[in-house]
Amino acid sequence: MRGQGVSHLSRLELQILGDNTKMGWGLLAPIRSQTVSRSLLYNRRLPHSSFTPYFFQHFQPPSGLTLPSETMAKDMTLLWGSGSPPCWRVMIALEEKNLKGYNHKLLSFDKKEHKSEEVMKMNPRGQLPAFKHGDKVLNESFAACLYLENQFKSQGNKLIPDCPAELAMMYQRMFEGLTLHQKMIDVIAYSWRVPEEERHDSALKRNRESLTAEIKLWEGYLEKTSGGFLAGKTFSLADVCVYPTIFTIFRFGLCEERYPKLAAYYNRLKDRPSIKASWPPTWLENPRGEDIMKDI
Repeated sequence: MRGQGVSHLSRLELQILGDNTKMGWGLLAPIRSQTVSRSLLYNRRLPHSSFTPYFFQHFQPPSGLTLPSETMAKDMTLLWGSGSPPCWRVMIALEEKNLKGYNHKLLSFDKKEHKSEEVMKMNPRGQLPAFKHGDKVLNESFAACLYLENQFKSQGNKLIPDCPAELAMMYQRMFEGLTLHQKMIDVIAYSWRVPEEERHDSALKRNRESLTAEIKLWEGYLEKTSGGFLAGKTFSLADVCVYPTIFTIFRFGLCEERYPKLAAYYNRLKDRPSIKASWPPTWLENPRGEDIMKDI
């Protein structure tokens, strides 16, 4: 039973990187580093430039006046990796806030590009995402998402509810999502992180049981929540931050029949414009991961 369920994964498929744990995570096929407009990556023709005039860097429009989204986004830079839930969170938030045409660079984890000088200048931890708006750097995905919503409240979709009960629920689910994310990593990455001679069936069993209990909690949350979203009736930062983890778990074989509420949530949000527009390109090439979660 040693290494059961994950021993057949290659190291390239388990390049793990994130922003809230030492390992975090992104599951990649090899990708050539490229600097492109996100509009070009997804076959949309939008203006893009790495140069922003001083005026737009420092000018704040009067109340009631809104600059074009392309103008506001030109002073933003995102370094990211495909298949990384933390990176995907920030990209969903940018789409939700209608911040188009931001500068971005897709990096390859298997080539160790996240340890490059370019990344280390923005994020000394050598992790992705690395996000910068003007002279403000936010490398934690939750911090970047909260910043974008608070900085651009009137832009795009509102992601923080006004209702106090939904607001409290949003924050609770957001930060609980970190536990779900870590327990997912513990299962998927065990055989990659732990040398074969040090692996124990008991540890693998414990990790899987812990993730099973965690997923049951989330199934229960959705059973009790009306409206179809994690914090109630509207899409919020809770969904921005947790959906990438839930999607990844299903991508790796979680049984939809066993968790019908989670499955309904997972399938419904797949068609949300912000999620479709920011879909990890490696997952377009390889839609299905290994069936690591099929027995969870």
